[in-house]
Amino acid sequence: MREDRFLMAEKLLRSAKTELYLAMRFMGPALLSLGTAADLSTRTMGTDAKDLRYHPLWVMQTYLQHPYILSRIYLHTILHCIFRHMYGLPSHANHELWDLSCDIAAESVIDEMDLDIVRRTPSDFREEWYAKLTGALTVLTAEKLYRYFEENPLSYDLMVRLSDEFRADDHVFWKQMENREKDGQNPGADSFPSEEDWKKTAKRVQGELMRGAGRAGSGKGSLTRVLGFDLRERLSYRELLRKFTVIREECRVDPDSFDYGFYHYGMELFGNMPLIEENEFAESDRIRELVIAIDTSASVDDTSVRRFLSETAAVLFQRDLFFRSFELHLLECDAEIRSVRVITKPEEIETYAKRIEMHGGGGTDFRPVFRYIEDRKREGGLRHLKGLIYFTDGLGRYPVQAPPYTTAFVFSRDDLVRDDEVPGWILKVFPDWEEQA
Repeated sequence: MREDRFLMAEKLLRSAKTELYLAMRFMGPALLSLGTAADLSTRTMGTDAKDLRYHPLWVMQTYLQHPYILSRIYLHTILHCIFRHMYGLPSHANHELWDLSCDIAAESVIDEMDLDIVRRTPSDFREEWYAKLTGALTVLTAEKLYRYFEENPLSYDLMVRLSDEFRADDHVFWKQMENREKDGQNPGADSFPSEEDWKKTAKRVQGELMRGAGRAGSGKGSLTRVLGFDLRERLSYRELLRKFTVIREECRVDPDSFDYGFYHYGMELFGNMPLIEENEFAESDRIRELVIAIDTSASVDDTSVRRFLSETAAVLFQRDLFFRSFELHLLECDAEIRSVRVITKPEEIETYAKRIEMHGGGGTDFRPVFRYIEDRKREGGLRHLKGLIYFTDGLGRYPVQAPPYTTAFVFSRDDLVRDDEVPGWILKVFPDWEEQA
């Protein structure tokens, strides 16, 4: 009899999985990446990133209550995997708050899907909180929600009510994954998928979405937006600047090399006594010339500009990134270039950051900066330029053609950028200053 219940529950889950796939073919890579396994340690179902682990009796009772509930919770759990929520728990985090943030992120995507298979009428309480959160965050990711709730603490009663409203599956298996990692076990070992494995699956889902797989009108917009935001590559400012280095010899002792002529002379003269003479020239991989443009249009606030300049000054003082002789062209611009300053000493940018007065305030056109670089090159300058960094909110007119140097746009607000509007040759950078501080 017990085996019959297990078989029936497995059959119902396979049916839910098939219906989800037929309704949302773009979810195929994720649906196929998650197995199923009966587990009596949970009263409902959840995931350990490898399997959807379920209590057979709960599956049958839920299906009898209404088939759409089972499909909806199945999809909710799949979204946790796509967004890698089980791996993203912040250090020293409030587990209950993280669980709530993850559940809201998953449910908000499902509630925007126009599909009978998962549709439910949101409560007034749920709609009220969606309006409040989207007004503050624009994109509802677990990380942003968690940070929002940290900055706007919830009362105990409200926390309980929100958890009851948005909870769908059991997160107990996430804690088990965390314990395995603390015990020194690789979460990817023993055939458990790693976070990178699920990231690759998420990118495959994103690819299916971009190709337009699945039925029209299936409410893919929210998933496309959140997934696009979630999968953005984020670089530290130092990693970004490494892309603009050039190699040249510097006059300094290189302890890792020596003159082979002296080495062989010593061996020939003394038999077993090489003469070691360190080279007085060493190859260095550093920045020699760099152009930084700052968007001073009305849509970019002073605080974010000063933060960007502060980060720039901090990196400039890390002298191993720059040659002793370097040129940094700082341009302020909106629809045209408003100010140009050439900096040759690290301390100059710190002074500049403290005293900056924003010039401009109009609309934004990125093209004048590229023309400025072309003009300098024609005049014989910027011969060693490897790249341009443009600090902006991303709302402006982009050049059509790619220049012969690396171009990186550092976006002041990552929730305003539409990836499809940014040319593919531009390196999109979304630094999290708080994490780097």
